[in-house]
Amino acid sequence: MSVGLFCNRDTAIARRGDSILEAARIMRQWHVGCLIVVEQDDRGVRPVGIVTDRDLVIEVLAANLEPDAVTVGDLIGTELLTARERDGLWETLRRMQSRGVRRIPVVDADGYLAGILTQDDVLEILVGELSDLVKIPERERTEEHRHRSG
Repeated sequence: MSVGLFCNRDTAIARRGDSILEAARIMRQWHVGCLIVVEQDDRGVRPVGIVTDRDLVIEVLAANLEPDAVTVGDLIGTELLTARERDGLWETLRRMQSRGVRRIPVVDADGYLAGILTQDDVLEILVGELSDLVKIPERERTEEHRHRSG
């Protein structure tokens, strides 16, 4: 199971020079808690960082900084963890866990943004799969009853 099968391809983005207020507006518009920070070239956009709603609160509001004086680029780290579309889901989850991240940009073979995989996405997938597994014994009993009655 590859990350590319499960990632969300509809990804909210920001640029380094965007203001914190603009980032907050984009998050509100998209109903998301993070933005992938990108740089664009003639072939597409490459992720260079992530900014979260928590970053806005902890690094700007709680620090009593003027939101107009801070850009998205001021909040991103220097090392971004990414996953390739072909990476295995479980391997990627282990990498996320080891780094303590809940969201990971997914890139194509050339390093361009393909989507995002979040902890919430994975939980939704797992809950759906586990729900289907729970139904197996009942289906088994129904089939067994049908065969015996026939």
